[in-house]
Amino acid sequence: MECLQYSIILIVMSDKNINIRELTKAEDQIMQVLWQLKKAFVKDVIEKLPSPKPAYNTVSTIIRILEKKGFVSFKAYGKTHEYFPIINKDEYSNYYLNRFMGRYFKGSFQDLVSFFAKENNMNITEMEEMIKRIEKDLNKSD
Repeated sequence: MECLQYSIILIVMSDKNINIRELTKAEDQIMQVLWQLKKAFVKDVIEKLPSPKPAYNTVSTIIRILEKKGFVSFKAYGKTHEYFPIINKDEYSNYYLNRFMGRYFKGSFQDLVSFFAKENNMNITEMEEMIKRIEKDLNKSD
């Protein structure tokens, strides 16, 4: 029953994210930084990226693409822009998980969990702990 409730919550939440599009690897990397920092200038994003550091223009271009996709907005200070996410990490994670479930598990949360448990050799105790955590998370949202 808990899994069914969780699936319903995921589906309901996904309806509000219809306009979200999947991020490329580079876009995702930059969004991870923006979600972490909450707001940042291009140079701040570059500082947080792993080496080798991409060029300033590359990061700036990707951020402008993210802006066009509706993931980020900015506050202008003259010619300089401070960017901030307008789609939060949980919203995107929910969208991405639902797309993933749809592609690989016919939209079935139960099939996803079963596959994950089998592939990771989870035992009953670990499964029970996971169910308790899901119940706790569901109770928080009530």
